[in-house]
Amino acid sequence: MRAIGRWLLAGALSLLAFPALAADYPPPKEADWVAPDFKFHTGEVAPALRLHYTTVGNPNGQPVLILHGTAQSGQVMLTPSFAGELFGAGQPLDATKYFIILPDALGAGQSARPSEGLRAKFPRYNYDDMVLAQYRLVAEGLHIRHLRLVLGNSMGGMHVWIWGEAHPAFMDALVPMASQPTEMSSRNWMLRRMLIESIRQDPAYDSGNYTAQPPSLRLANVFMGIATSGGTLAYQAMAPTREKADKLVDERLAAPAPSDANDFIYQWDASPDYHPAPGLGQIEAPLLAINSADDERNPPETGLMTQALTHVKNAHLLLIPASAETRGHGTTGLAKFWQQQLRDFLDTVPRRTM
Repeated sequence: MRAIGRWLLAGALSLLAFPALAADYPPPKEADWVAPDFKFHTGEVAPALRLHYTTVGNPNGQPVLILHGTAQSGQVMLTPSFAGELFGAGQPLDATKYFIILPDALGAGQSARPSEGLRAKFPRYNYDDMVLAQYRLVAEGLHIRHLRLVLGNSMGGMHVWIWGEAHPAFMDALVPMASQPTEMSSRNWMLRRMLIESIRQDPAYDSGNYTAQPPSLRLANVFMGIATSGGTLAYQAMAPTREKADKLVDERLAAPAPSDANDFIYQWDASPDYHPAPGLGQIEAPLLAINSADDERNPPETGLMTQALTHVKNAHLLLIPASAETRGHGTTGLAKFWQQQLRDFLDTVPRRTM
């Protein structure tokens, strides 16, 4: 290791233009693909599982799969601070050369999810199911046999580790960000558990049969965000007084809440059996792990990441130093901190074919 410090609603395929969020890369496009007979790890089978995705660039370009974080969607990547730093002409993932695929994970965005009718009777999915859905979308839906790169952030980063083990020859390179390939545990799981329980134990939740969204949904979401993302130095700079801290809390409480409590619980409760560490030796593709030194969910001082990477054949670690400009667990959503290292990394990775 070298340190270089988002159910069951079948529909016809639909393709529509999505307004470009930056002038220097091709307009994104959205589409749906329906996976037939999708089998969950529980043994349940969905006869038709809708998966939504967004693409950017020429379908003949080198395919790149980019995976989003918990309770987000693929379109969260279409921001100036992410796509605007990566997809433009001459940038590391220039969309005139690459075909960028941004799936909505199973249970999130516009993909199949509990809120579409089954509510709490929707199958309990986990990260393995989510990666399987992504794989089937790419291989069966888009007929892509090999990816140049699989890159993911936060939950998407955890999915990248699973991709590398489940489909070791399917990609040239792997870039998991804001994640580590170790058992879901410690504060990371404890706070997820508290978030889930705070909604489930709200009488308004009514075992998932609510007629209005439970009030705890908004509070739990804001609490989780403040507790596990943002960065200590950044928060101190933004809120050095109680008045400014209260203003930040008030702004977040006034922002739109997650749209559905069942969806939200499922999204966070997909992670407890995440534990790719035993299979790290199966990873074949060169791997660049990108984390930040102030990541509240994946604190580097535990040494877990560096220890895990010793079991990966060709692994590199970029640890972004903490500063008032970084955002803790949210740092890697700002591509300016790592775009050059991504470019340099890809320049060293040979192209493979299947």
